[in-house]
Amino acid sequence: MKHLSYGLVVSLLLSLLSPAPAQGKYADDFQSSLQALNVGAIFHDDPTYANVTTPYNLRYHFSPVSVTFPRTAQDVSNIVKIGAHFNKTMVPRSGGHSYISNGLGGTDGVLILDMSNFKSITVHEDNTATIESGNRLGDIALGLFHQGERALPHGACPYVGIGGHASYGGFGFTSRMWGLTLDTILSINLVLANGTIATTSKAQNSDLFWAMRGAGSSFGITTSITVQTFPAPLSGIIFIYGWILTPANATYLISSFQNFVLTNDTLPQQLGGEFYVTPGLSPGTVSIYFFGGWWGEPDDLDAVLEPYMSRLPKPASASVQRGTYLDSLVARAGNMTLDTTTGPDVMDTFYVKSLMTPEDSPLSDEALEAYFSYLATEGASSEVGWFSEIELYGGKNSRINEIPLDETAFAHRKTLWTIQMYGYSKSRLPPFPESGFAFVDGMLNSILNNSPKNVYYGAYPNYVDDRLENYEHLYFGSHYQKLQGLKTKYDPRNRFRFPTGIRPL
Repeated sequence: MKHLSYGLVVSLLLSLLSPAPAQGKYADDFQSSLQALNVGAIFHDDPTYANVTTPYNLRYHFSPVSVTFPRTAQDVSNIVKIGAHFNKTMVPRSGGHSYISNGLGGTDGVLILDMSNFKSITVHEDNTATIESGNRLGDIALGLFHQGERALPHGACPYVGIGGHASYGGFGFTSRMWGLTLDTILSINLVLANGTIATTSKAQNSDLFWAMRGAGSSFGITTSITVQTFPAPLSGIIFIYGWILTPANATYLISSFQNFVLTNDTLPQQLGGEFYVTPGLSPGTVSIYFFGGWWGEPDDLDAVLEPYMSRLPKPASASVQRGTYLDSLVARAGNMTLDTTTGPDVMDTFYVKSLMTPEDSPLSDEALEAYFSYLATEGASSEVGWFSEIELYGGKNSRINEIPLDETAFAHRKTLWTIQMYGYSKSRLPPFPESGFAFVDGMLNSILNNSPKNVYYGAYPNYVDDRLENYEHLYFGSHYQKLQGLKTKYDPRNRFRFPTGIRPL
């Protein structure tokens, strides 16, 4: 308790020891109580209900008990208190990009707090910034840049909401240089499961601050985060080199790069990227794209890559886009605008698995060739479309891996690769073929079945999978037991609950 403010201690104790509020404090029923708050609560019989409950992943269809639209922290507090009084499960929705629709509760009957009204972005004189939790990544990039040319590490898709992104990681091409999004957080304003409005930081409620950076939505509803920003680079380059390769040659491509980043002591942090894998032009081949970003001196990039690229066959395709920092973010997003107010978000029908591999156990040629052989053969006849992203977290001088494991609840600090394995309905609409699950599972198993059994291979919580067995270990690793203890302390009745959340003891 020594890290808790006195007021928060008192509030928590009262919530645990005091009887439930008298029924007379609220209207006679849940719906009337919410409507009295004037927070735009939408229920099943509302004509806009279908619109506000449409998921990003169309494999899912959940029916929340209500979707609310708070405007202030006090609104959030009042909604949470009513939800608790009527014994409702509650979840926040920031951008709505959860792969398994956790932002709609992950099941029916959940009370949703849609945070889309929380749109403020303020850069302060000390170059910290306060970002409310309804913002999306594209708008954050624009807002920070236009208020003093500041920047933050984050993912590529402009429509991803900051709430979940910063709660469970927040990887992007600049993460080798600046860390994950959650690594930049200095403090968090949030509402607890009993309705208490609180602030967490290293100096204030530090145990809760630790938990929020890695498992946030199990513990509180974030209304804003204050982050350390970085000077936006003066320029940026996004490059894509493509090859059509046999499994053996694809293995050489990745294995050579793996050796390059692990043995190059002067590998610049300004280099980030991934290998993007899609079906080849014919069965027995795959298309691989070295998709990277560079935010150092523009003229230095070729020299940095030369020791690797000189060992490879000439690319079948090449694209190099040079420009400002914002230009590089647009190029990284597939030339999609960063301004999310210009059009609606896209949707998809898909299933995803992920694998996080440790630096001290690099992928073997056997595992890589098994993976590419599977994609080149099974992938050619699959009923689903697919791609894979082999994302570079580590290598020499990676900021992600410089941060001690126990600094935050994020449980993967010595990762070399994070591999996303993505299968989607070819029409991008339901139904998702049943065989698609087995195909994507097979992508993962082709690596694991050809890798050491005594190595910890994690999974990335933002590529969330509700079919994942032992998600507690794979997402949260050695931190799960501590997180359970904190869940018991801050949300013993499990009000903030979803399929892959932290459970109280």
